[in-house]
Amino acid sequence: MNSQKIIYSILLAFFVSIFSFQTNAQSTAVEELHKLYIKTINTGDSGNLNALYTDDISIRNSDGSMVAGLNNVKEQYNATFDNGDYEITLKTIEEQALNKDFKFVSGAFVFTKIDEPQMIQKGTFVNTLKNVEGQWKIDKSYRFTETTNNKDIVDGLYQAFSAGDIPVVLAALDEKVVWMEAEGNAYADGNPYIGPDAVLNGVFARVGAEYDYFKLEDIELHEMSDNKVLATLRYDAKVKETGNTFNAQVAHLWTLKNGKIMGFQQYVDTKKLADATSK
Repeated sequence: MNSQKIIYSILLAFFVSIFSFQTNAQSTAVEELHKLYIKTINTGDSGNLNALYTDDISIRNSDGSMVAGLNNVKEQYNATFDNGDYEITLKTIEEQALNKDFKFVSGAFVFTKIDEPQMIQKGTFVNTLKNVEGQWKIDKSYRFTETTNNKDIVDGLYQAFSAGDIPVVLAALDEKVVWMEAEGNAYADGNPYIGPDAVLNGVFARVGAEYDYFKLEDIELHEMSDNKVLATLRYDAKVKETGNTFNAQVAHLWTLKNGKIMGFQQYVDTKKLADATSK
């Protein structure tokens, strides 16, 4: 799947819908979908999965593993139900309509194994819902367990970006995040970007408009002191206007607090970027 095309479509839809971080009331459709999901988990009835998920469903599990396709998802659920009895509670935090056929829903969950050996797992989810012939179904699902491991949080953010799930990336940012592009980078003209909306409009939207593809490769994460994570990686990209490509060495310094991204500083070979955009 071309992740850049996904990014373009999401960004375009966001501008049309005027992306907002305000909490919206839970709709009846989402409420009914969540009730069915709770019933499925609490009863161990995998027969409800056809009504819950699209045929092309993709799920990022809480442990970071991925599963795609309804048949594979069914196998995963059946294996889980064969392993014990479970209960789940869901709380909707935000619901955002994208257009008449797509919406995003985020929330929190508590997943409990009620027989031996017992366990409790708490976390958050971000789902993309799709309207399939008048019925809302889950098309993509990202699940994150509660963690104070900053490296895991940043790793999840990179996975979401690579999959084109920009809403998940934005949801990881604190509402007062300070985002800094490298000096000499054209996008540094907006430094500092304050808040997720500024990052979306000033950075991600421009990337989507100006590049045929923009990939993150060879990512390595390094836990630092003072709630910081250093990422070393490479950008592999192609500029639309010039047709030039580049592969540049990059470092990102992330600052976190209470599981949220508070600060971002980019370091990159800006000469390679400038050469690629020059006609």
